[in-house]
Amino acid sequence: MGRIIAIANQKGGVGKTTTAINLSACLAEAEQKVLLVDFDPQGNATSGVGLEKGALSQTIYELLVGECQMEECLCRDVQNHLDVLPSNVDLSGAEIELLEFENKESLLRAHLKEIQKFYDYILIDCPPSLNILTINALTAADTVLIPIQCEYYALEGLNQVLKTVNLIKKKLNPQLETEGVVFTMYDARTNLSLEVVESVKSTLSKNIYKTIIPRNVRLAEAPSHGMPIHLYDSRSTGAESYRLLAAEVMSRGEDI
Repeated sequence: MGRIIAIANQKGGVGKTTTAINLSACLAEAEQKVLLVDFDPQGNATSGVGLEKGALSQTIYELLVGECQMEECLCRDVQNHLDVLPSNVDLSGAEIELLEFENKESLLRAHLKEIQKFYDYILIDCPPSLNILTINALTAADTVLIPIQCEYYALEGLNQVLKTVNLIKKKLNPQLETEGVVFTMYDARTNLSLEVVESVKSTLSKNIYKTIIPRNVRLAEAPSHGMPIHLYDSRSTGAESYRLLAAEVMSRGEDI
């Protein structure tokens, strides 16, 4: 059965979607069978892998509200070994509509259980807020990967996510664990980046990935071309960093 990893942080602009796209793509490059679930109404993970989100007639929204089957909205082989469950702005409507559903917190889990056995990894890109979509993602997940930006308010955001994870674990998903924290947008030229890393390490003694994602111009450019970084610029530091992160994620899977 594939490992389901929710990539979550209630704070926006921390590299969450960048991590979802590029970690998925680098796991696929390593010949793992991967499903990327875009669960953010902004649909940036969808467009970031080259899909035209505005042209999609069936997305994860239609799946959740029962208007289509999995096979109708699943985009297969977007890249070798990488399938995508896309989203677009329609998903924002689900936040209200799902409130009427029975078992509204576990709708995504039920759909992913149907196909989990076909994948090594299922990565869910969560919205940057605590709403019914994020709750669904965390209820479906085995683990949560938390990207945090190397900036002043990083610890505040991290504490919020950890509280949410503990709440979901207590109420809805007893198996949920923290996959780990990934530092993003690291700038070696500033003392602040180093201070944030040291501060989080002293607060959270375990579950921190060794790989740190640097600030990288090519990494920032890649989404506008609809490409993961390893296809846009295979030799960039961003591509190398996400390959190292993918290797770490795979090695942690072997330890579980």
